[in-house]
Amino acid sequence: MTSEASAASQRGGKTDPGRRAGTRERSERRLLRPYGDTTGDGMVQVSFTLPMAHSKVAEGAAAQLANKMGIDPALVVHAKPMGPDFTFFVVYGRVHHLVDPSAVEVVERDYPLLTPKEVNASIKQALRRRLVVVGGCIGTDAHTVGIDAILNIKGFAGEKGLEYYRELKVVNLGAQVSVPDLVARAVEERADAVLVSQVVTQRDAHLLNTREMSAAFREAFPAERRPLLVVGGPRFDETMAAELGVDRVFTRGTTPGEVASFLVHQLVSQRATQRGASR
Repeated sequence: MTSEASAASQRGGKTDPGRRAGTRERSERRLLRPYGDTTGDGMVQVSFTLPMAHSKVAEGAAAQLANKMGIDPALVVHAKPMGPDFTFFVVYGRVHHLVDPSAVEVVERDYPLLTPKEVNASIKQALRRRLVVVGGCIGTDAHTVGIDAILNIKGFAGEKGLEYYRELKVVNLGAQVSVPDLVARAVEERADAVLVSQVVTQRDAHLLNTREMSAAFREAFPAERRPLLVVGGPRFDETMAAELGVDRVFTRGTTPGEVASFLVHQLVSQRATQRGASR
């Protein structure tokens, strides 16, 4: 019995059948179990590497680890030696945990998606000059595929990159840019926004680099003149923006249009706030 039906019975009243069905339906959607062969069977597949040479003992260790992860029964369906001292495993089995989507924390898009024409018009009206964006990959990261997908005119997912926007001046510094060099170029270009891509994530390098960058910009700029700091990469958590000291975190699948719309939303809102304060 749902809590609504229980409360109604205690009052001696009746619940509306349609409303009760809707409540039950929402409850069933809220608590979910993984799907493998049949709906709700709880079957999952995981992969990992153990620092052990391939053997029956190693396969048993993989099954033991899967059991400790809550997979029971656990079946080792694939084991492949990775050199003489490591083995890669794929384990298939059942978990008994439920997930509650209503308790999931995500960062919802809080700004409208604009077309390139609307972005250009908004910048021209609000700033009356081109909006300057400086971007690159910091630290030892040499993977420019992410930053190029956003900045390069070729773009990503059928959308042209920020270089396509007439009212944007884009300075792409490429790979392995040091934080001091990034700050210096942002100062030189009078950047409105700094976009950083981080793909290399071993030992949380992306988090360390981002915190270093954030601290450097806060030291180099007064608060009212600091450019927007935006980071992106496949291993970032969107909810960590405040913790990392940046204005926005974008993850995998982000398109140039989303970034352009965010920049316009933030900078136009910022300019409107400044004008209001000056009055």
